[in-house]
Amino acid sequence: MGVTEDSEPPLKRVKGPLEESKSLPEDHSTAEPVSCSLGDQMARPLTSREDGETIGSQGVIKKAEFIKIITRALYSLGYDKSGALLEEESGIPLHSSVVNLFMQQVTDGKWDNSVATLRMIGLSDEIVKSASFLILEQKFLELLKMEKVVAALDTLRDEIVPLHVSLNRVHELAACIISPLQCIRLGISGQDTEGTKSRSKILEKLQKLLPAAIVIPEKRLEHLVERALDVQRGACAFHNTSDSDLSLYSDHQCGKNQIPSQTLQILEAHNDEVWFLQFSHNGKYLASSSKDQSAIIWEVKENGQVSLKHTLCGHHKPVLIVSWSPDDSQILTCGQDEVIRRWDVSSGECLHIYEKSGVGLISCGWFPDGRGIFAGMTDRSICLWDLDGRELECWKGQRTLRISDMAITDDGKRIISICRESTIVLLDREAKFERLIEEVDMITSFSLSKDNKFLLVNLINQEIHLWSIEGDPKLVSKYKGHKRTRFVIRSCFGGLRQAFIASGSEDSQVYIWHRCSGEVLLALPGHSGAVNCVSWNPANLHMLASASDDRTIRIWGLDHFNLKRRDHSNGSNHHCNGRT
Repeated sequence: MGVTEDSEPPLKRVKGPLEESKSLPEDHSTAEPVSCSLGDQMARPLTSREDGETIGSQGVIKKAEFIKIITRALYSLGYDKSGALLEEESGIPLHSSVVNLFMQQVTDGKWDNSVATLRMIGLSDEIVKSASFLILEQKFLELLKMEKVVAALDTLRDEIVPLHVSLNRVHELAACIISPLQCIRLGISGQDTEGTKSRSKILEKLQKLLPAAIVIPEKRLEHLVERALDVQRGACAFHNTSDSDLSLYSDHQCGKNQIPSQTLQILEAHNDEVWFLQFSHNGKYLASSSKDQSAIIWEVKENGQVSLKHTLCGHHKPVLIVSWSPDDSQILTCGQDEVIRRWDVSSGECLHIYEKSGVGLISCGWFPDGRGIFAGMTDRSICLWDLDGRELECWKGQRTLRISDMAITDDGKRIISICRESTIVLLDREAKFERLIEEVDMITSFSLSKDNKFLLVNLINQEIHLWSIEGDPKLVSKYKGHKRTRFVIRSCFGGLRQAFIASGSEDSQVYIWHRCSGEVLLALPGHSGAVNCVSWNPANLHMLASASDDRTIRIWGLDHFNLKRRDHSNGSNHHCNGRT
């Protein structure tokens, strides 16, 4: 590969001059815990002799609570006999006799009795009022259903109103007496006030309202297990398997073999340096562009093999980048300081050529709805066209550079571009407002995360920076270790929930970092020239592609040998064949 002289502006690959904070993965969220505190003013539920007994190696699990949660799970799963047997054998009832009586009275529609029993459970006045309101509202609606208007009015006036709970709701209920249609407008149909079904809904609402120590929350055991899996998943540095691969039988821990690290294929159809490549959104295709003035569409077979589908010819200069339409049916190719061509993926036919007199095009992308395209120009402007080439908008001035990645958010509101050597502009199309990301050194490329919340920025100083772009831009992580001195090197997000960062490098290797910790997980040898670009298949967690100056594309997958060997020795790791 030739190197541009220092006096030249950085082009395709910054053939330019020679030369911390961390955040948790956004998708690793945990469910909010359900409070088990009754408050100082509340009476404690009935206790059993096991209340002080603990189980487990650390002695922090109360046996009575543990058994109650299992009992609740059995009833929830429909194993009523097993649940009753566990209560009897353990001597630990799921609920106190008072709570059981209360719940039965609600089920039987004994509203006045249930309100009286509610006060005997030992709850705060606020909870008693809120629960009474729910019960009496159901009583009111059922009376209306039975056309007992006077009794319903008495319930509203003498029982519900004195509670002083939700005055707006009281007015809505009163309107139901005047106009039955009001019930429909409020979403209260006849079916909602009939028999067992409606009363079971009231019970569900009451169970959510009452403290967890009084009524064990529905699916509490499932919630605790899911939280445990979340913790294990979050602590797994190499986690790159789908949730269906998680098991309760053993603690989950992925190894490095869940990261694509083995060369599965070498694609050699290009005749010169491969500068760019990108998987389609559905992962069924891969597109590459080259200094040989062509682009190639590759097809990803169901067995993971990649084969040539179309060679796209017509450009008279090297092809800088490619961009997939939102539905993957079409693709854009951008020649260096030349034109943009739009192609049909199925046939390989060129559908349209976009150009502007006296101005070269250096970058391109699609509207989120697929009805238009945008482009960066050599005069530093950004233009938007419809598919037929009619110009819709154009931003003049210092909006882009000759090295210029561009992106648009999925809502179509923000266009992102490199506007100065060390500055990225976030242009709000609707508010006509700009935010800037000011970097410490020259920016060579960037990549937008799938959720549009983060920007991965490559710098000339051999660092990759992760920026949060929600609200005011904020630097959240840095990644180091790869080599970059002369050329544009591109990086990408990848893996499950985009938990990894991959990048090319001038030392002919592909580097992979853990997105949260910033640790270099792998450096993959194989190429014999600078690795210019990488792309992680969005539909296959275990497929990565890299493009190099050695004129080849490498398809990376799982290391099957080590994966199988690990599976035989550790039941917590599962064999994956790397297929979509």
